[in-house]
Amino acid sequence: MVLSGEEIRARQGADIRITPFCEDCLNPNSYNLSLHNELLVYEEVVLDAKQPNRFRRIVIPDEGMILSPGQIYLGRTVEHTETHNLVPMIEGRSSIARLGLFVHCSSGFGDAGFCGHWTIEMFAVQPIRIYAGLRICQIFYHEITGDVREYSSEKYQNNRDVQPSMLYKEFSGCREYDQLELDFGSMASQYRPQDKRLRTAIETTG
Repeated sequence: MVLSGEEIRARQGADIRITPFCEDCLNPNSYNLSLHNELLVYEEVVLDAKQPNRFRRIVIPDEGMILSPGQIYLGRTVEHTETHNLVPMIEGRSSIARLGLFVHCSSGFGDAGFCGHWTIEMFAVQPIRIYAGLRICQIFYHEITGDVREYSSEKYQNNRDVQPSMLYKEFSGCREYDQLELDFGSMASQYRPQDKRLRTAIETTG
């Protein structure tokens, strides 16, 4: 059974905690969540499910950012949520889907006990300009029967950031270190002053 909007409001602060909570985001049976201003994109030509994958961060400017087809973009919600005794689920909004932007199309099923920001997978059918603060998806809640063993994964629980896939941690003998964030500014600073043209090129592409 899916909770109504009124029931979501009634349980806010108890089984459901959405921070910040805004009445304008409450729907008949869901709650709209907004997009944070930071995105993550992978820098590998071929992504490897068994290994950490390099990535870089992008800040969405005030004038918005155009998402390109053929690229997966990871974002996160502005809101921090905590859920107990219910199953939280995330779905993209229909208004977003009608612009050809797929949001959370394969991993919207949450777990009772999850606490943190939601990482959002976005894939565009055609170029689309998005903005920080966009109400990108909606969260809704299913009642659950039986004894509840709450989610406690070390991979994603209590996160405060956009999180890339940590599937590699499920393989035995995997590397222990985290995925590598590429900092193009730091890379450029390592070049000698006489390498000015090369350094400038790197800073420009970064």
